[in-house]
Amino acid sequence: MKKISSLSAALILICLTAFSQQNDFPAAWQGNWKGELSWFKTGNRDPQKVNMELRIHKTDTAWTWQLIYGSATEDNRPYILLPRDTSGVHWVIDELNGIVLDQYLVGNQFSGAFTVMGATIVNNYHMENGKLVVEFFSYPAKPVATTGNGTDDSPKVDSYRIASYQKAILERTN
Repeated sequence: MKKISSLSAALILICLTAFSQQNDFPAAWQGNWKGELSWFKTGNRDPQKVNMELRIHKTDTAWTWQLIYGSATEDNRPYILLPRDTSGVHWVIDELNGIVLDQYLVGNQFSGAFTVMGATIVNNYHMENGKLVVEFFSYPAKPVATTGNGTDDSPKVDSYRIASYQKAILERTN
């Protein structure tokens, strides 16, 4: 019985922690973040490296979500982060050019997926030891193979070629 009580307490603590993290987003992430992005392309062991920044700040009606690759004069993407529901789970990144990307808070991960010009990109942001970890996977929208028999026991399954993986570990600069 004592083990069950301990397990129940641990589960409640995990749920409360996850709920607290969801309620702290994006306020707990506010600030200027900077680091190096490593971009791995399938078949190449050595990554292309580029400086990366993410600036998250509260405005009157939204949050900034400003991505900078290289320097602010090279590739500066001043996007806006907006809530899409009252639960704090569904958000959008508005690129201010007609493109709006849906993002979701899943546990402590801020994630989304979109397809552009034949490529699907899955992105993920999360806090780890006070640092902001950013990851992107890219793959062609067209499957490389479809297998399975199309039955309940063997449904059709699409497989995709991973084209690239990007990872940055960003540190708060202010």
